[in-house]
Amino acid sequence: MRKHFILGTVAAIAVAILPAVSAEASSAAINYATCTSLATCGGMDALVAAAQKEGTLNIDTVPRNWANYGALIDLYTKAFGIKINSTNPDGSSADEINAIKTAPASKKPDMYDGGITFATGNEGLFTDYKVATFNDIPATYKNPDGLWASNYAGEIVLEYPTNLPKLPTSIAGLSDAAFKGMVAIAGDPSSAQQSLMSVFAVNQAAGGTPADITKGVNWFQTMKTSGNFVTVRATPANFAAGAYKISFNWSFNCPGDITASKATGVNLQCAVPTDSHLVGTPYVAAIPKSAPHPAAARLWEELLYSQNNKGFLAETLPSTKGKSGSVIFKSLMGGQNIWVSGGAAVTESAAMAKKGVLNNPPTQFIINTPGTTVTPTPDQQTAAKAVLTTQWPTVLGN
Repeated sequence: MRKHFILGTVAAIAVAILPAVSAEASSAAINYATCTSLATCGGMDALVAAAQKEGTLNIDTVPRNWANYGALIDLYTKAFGIKINSTNPDGSSADEINAIKTAPASKKPDMYDGGITFATGNEGLFTDYKVATFNDIPATYKNPDGLWASNYAGEIVLEYPTNLPKLPTSIAGLSDAAFKGMVAIAGDPSSAQQSLMSVFAVNQAAGGTPADITKGVNWFQTMKTSGNFVTVRATPANFAAGAYKISFNWSFNCPGDITASKATGVNLQCAVPTDSHLVGTPYVAAIPKSAPHPAAARLWEELLYSQNNKGFLAETLPSTKGKSGSVIFKSLMGGQNIWVSGGAAVTESAAMAKKGVLNNPPTQFIINTPGTTVTPTPDQQTAAKAVLTTQWPTVLGN
């Protein structure tokens, strides 16, 4: 009797655990380097488990203050227990592409987040993956196969400390002698999207059109000759060192920069130039084929494009111990709304507004009323980069 009881019990236990074993085996069979959607990756529970097994996510050229990325990094790490390795935070879009091509296999970026023309010009580096909200991304700014998709955009503003003897209000006004040695941009405009858009903004203020950036290049040449434009990169470290005072910046960086500077006793302000209103094409995200942590990369993208408007941030997230991946994910603030809270205009805003899940953006960080909006097309950006590749060294005096 006892023998029969034991055998029966063992058989019952075996039947009970069979589905779990089968699910584990099924998950293990998934190739996370090639799955193209949440469904083909086994669903959220399987994707989270695979990402946690990898344990790491590599990101490149992603500053914490940039569009509120710090909140996303902290939430991802706390929610899933996955370490994020962030390298070269002040790098450019071109630096990201170079890292994908040349970094050692284990240190290659798991994600590209950069200018659209750098993505379209390097599609062979990326794998096709469509996030769950892919249909809510406008067709204009996504690859139809999911090789890349737009995520957020901003407008070019002037950022400066409020204790300057004279405050800048326009781009044309930056030529005033009061601003000698004060004006900087974020780097080489032929390789950095933010700097490229800064040249377009200057070009607009100088009376040029996106089809021809000559007036913008000439403005920087004149400003370099007068000494008002300095060639150091506009970075937090260079600002703290006093290398410049006024920078061209994205509007979505203002909340983070203002908060960070206030902690050091410096009050910053951002203003839309009265003579230019340059709205950039969205930055885009993509997963490299060479991503060393493909499941973590896909989970990261799912978070970036998610839309929850009432979820937890890292500082309010309760313990996730014992909870399934899908339950954890559903409890998190959506990445799109995290970017909104950082001052970015998100790519899924129209769909989210229709659903009633788009949060209100911060408005207290930007002053001035913008004028006519200009957004250079990807083709115009490509043409401008070609011009700047040859002419920018001349501006710098090289």
